[in-house]
Amino acid sequence: MARNGLGREGKPIRLLSNHFAVKLSGIDAVFYQYSVSIKSDDDQVVEGKGIGRKVIDKMLQTYSSELAGKDFAYDGEKCLFTVGPLPQNNFEFTVIMEETSARAVGGSPGHESPGPGDKKRVKRSHLPKQFIVGISYAARIPLRSVALALQGSDLDHAQDALRVLDIVLRQQQAKRGCLLVRQSFFSDDSRNVVDLTGGVSGCRGLHSSFRTTMTDVSTTMIVTPGPVVNFLLTNQNVRDIRDIDWPKAKRMLKNLRVKATHNNMEFKIIRLSDQPCSRQTFPMKVRSGSSEGQTVDITVEEYFKSKQVFLEKPYLPCLDVGKPKRPNYLPIELANMISLQRYTKALSSQQRTTLVEKSRQKPQDRMRVVTDAVKSNRYDDDPIFSSCGIKIDSQLTRVEGRVLSAPMLVVGNSQDCVPFKGRWNYNNKKLFEPVRIERWAIVNFSARCDMSRISRELINCGRTKGIDH
Repeated sequence: MARNGLGREGKPIRLLSNHFAVKLSGIDAVFYQYSVSIKSDDDQVVEGKGIGRKVIDKMLQTYSSELAGKDFAYDGEKCLFTVGPLPQNNFEFTVIMEETSARAVGGSPGHESPGPGDKKRVKRSHLPKQFIVGISYAARIPLRSVALALQGSDLDHAQDALRVLDIVLRQQQAKRGCLLVRQSFFSDDSRNVVDLTGGVSGCRGLHSSFRTTMTDVSTTMIVTPGPVVNFLLTNQNVRDIRDIDWPKAKRMLKNLRVKATHNNMEFKIIRLSDQPCSRQTFPMKVRSGSSEGQTVDITVEEYFKSKQVFLEKPYLPCLDVGKPKRPNYLPIELANMISLQRYTKALSSQQRTTLVEKSRQKPQDRMRVVTDAVKSNRYDDDPIFSSCGIKIDSQLTRVEGRVLSAPMLVVGNSQDCVPFKGRWNYNNKKLFEPVRIERWAIVNFSARCDMSRISRELINCGRTKGIDH
């Protein structure tokens, strides 16, 4: 719908907008969309975004010549985009990744060799892991649709092209190790993190999108990194470990990721052990001489002691970081929360207040953060943007604005209410057309409340505004 002219009221003013102009010279470029499937060597579909990006990056390194040296924009899931077509519509590649996760070792709590009887199993766990990547042609998305949309036509196809450009922005930040939340990106720079108490931190980041070619500050909540024990004490607001509510801790820790302090490996928590480390057992095969050996039950504490890792708090439960039918126990005191994990549970009223206060920034500070981010991201160096002829201005857009006079309010007795410092003060003023309230009631949910005082104050307040009871 066309705009019905331009306004003229008010005082003209020059403004800076957090909009960054985009120049598009390669309007004939065409994005080709491909569907991606990633399966492990046991034919299981790989769904994790983190491992998916690593596999695709490795595939690009290994098979660059087969893919004609094309650069990809990958959404982390099932879609991949290139500028121009690949040499053929369908590919299947075998990608070999070095095994960095220790999940392959069965009952050993620390993913180290539990003894001579488990050496074969350990060797197997550190073998490279194989993935099968399938790529198949899906669609063709011309970039020209964006230019047509600016002229008021072909809006539907423009949304597809803009989605691809947004994916390029996300991919840039993913390679920098940022936390991605839709079109917002968050780094673990300590200058951007504020403590909200309760084991929760606010993390300041940036929102960036091609749909409005704008960049702005953004905030999300993350789990405060550090020792798991400290997190639980802070989260439950207790000082002594013995006061921790373990059923509550189990719900809080599920699906969070930790790093083991004794071997620097990362794991995902699936539950807590039923017993403390001093009593939680697991089966371990022990070889005696040339015989096949026998399976014995050993406690988690005994296992770590045999590895010269002495637990200070063996009375605490273990984190189960294995699989539902294949537990893998890690003592809580040997686990640290990793950074940039989103906290998705509801905040307390105090946490919300703190988040609002500490997220507030002056316009000058926001402007500096936004412009510095655009310059540091160096969008013009991105190979996909370069091949499309896309250039993003690093300066804020200057626009013309108008300062309108604040409207005047008329209150009781035809008195004018003039705004002062951006607000109307309604103290000692009556309503313009007050009415008589015939019937009214107070519902009291507190036995400690003085109903007579509240009733008198309500009546007096109404009278000052011209309301008769």
